[in-house]
Amino acid sequence: MMFSKQKENRILLVYVLPALIAYLLFKLYPAILGFYYSLTDWNGIDQSYEMIGLANFKEIFADVYFWKSIQFTLKYVVVILVVSNVLALLLAVLIESRMKARGLFRTLFYMPNMISMIIGGYMWVFIFTRVIYYLADKSGLAFLDQSWIGDPRYSFIAIIIVSSWGTVGYLMLIYMAALQGVPLQLKEAAVLDGANSWNVFRNVTFPMIQHAFTICIFWSLSSAFQVFDVIYALTGGGPGRATQSVAMNIYEEAFKGNIRYGYATAKSTILFVIVFLLTLAQLKIMKRKEQEL
Repeated sequence: MMFSKQKENRILLVYVLPALIAYLLFKLYPAILGFYYSLTDWNGIDQSYEMIGLANFKEIFADVYFWKSIQFTLKYVVVILVVSNVLALLLAVLIESRMKARGLFRTLFYMPNMISMIIGGYMWVFIFTRVIYYLADKSGLAFLDQSWIGDPRYSFIAIIIVSSWGTVGYLMLIYMAALQGVPLQLKEAAVLDGANSWNVFRNVTFPMIQHAFTICIFWSLSSAFQVFDVIYALTGGGPGRATQSVAMNIYEEAFKGNIRYGYATAKSTILFVIVFLLTLAQLKIMKRKEQEL
């Protein structure tokens, strides 16, 4: 029995080993190396650099643009978490319960995930700068006639629209897979007891797809904090720095201007700590809710 268990563990290790090696080489090692460089004044180009300890981290506390990018990113994270997950869950419920051509609608809503968000972002630039102005002119809808990318009041809305367009389809498939696992007998029993559609969803369906909700929130949270491509394609962080995310601020520090790679990695270390702590808190809260349900 003991020999059989050891043999099974060795076989599992063989299957896991390629993924483990890839993780160590391309995830863990760069992360450790990045923290090391955050303690230096390396510019990312020269062979020589000096250890400066925590000087980069001390400088960050006085970096106004970095903390403004943190503020913008937090705002973006909260809004995109709510918007994308609500829309994805709503679409999943509608497609699973009401629509006959389920396969067609799954494909249509998932299609944005099949292209790069950089390409999708430039497509939306054309829509915001040409198509919407044309519709506003022809239809007389004055509220469409806005500077969707050049005005800070509307550029954030534009970013949320494009980000939701790119993420809702993926989240929708996760919710749909979870909905298919809800026993039909339980919903029928609730209907027989006099429950309406909302009560069935609230008291039967949603508690049984709580695990999918946890996965979607976790994925949305981690990806939202790293948002770069959508903003880069739409606004480039502008106008001014009004829509600059943390990832864009780090990119600008490392590859533009003074090219301060050590300082940029110090910022990325702070971002990692923030995301790590928020993710732990989110998983703990969601796990507790799952146990209560």
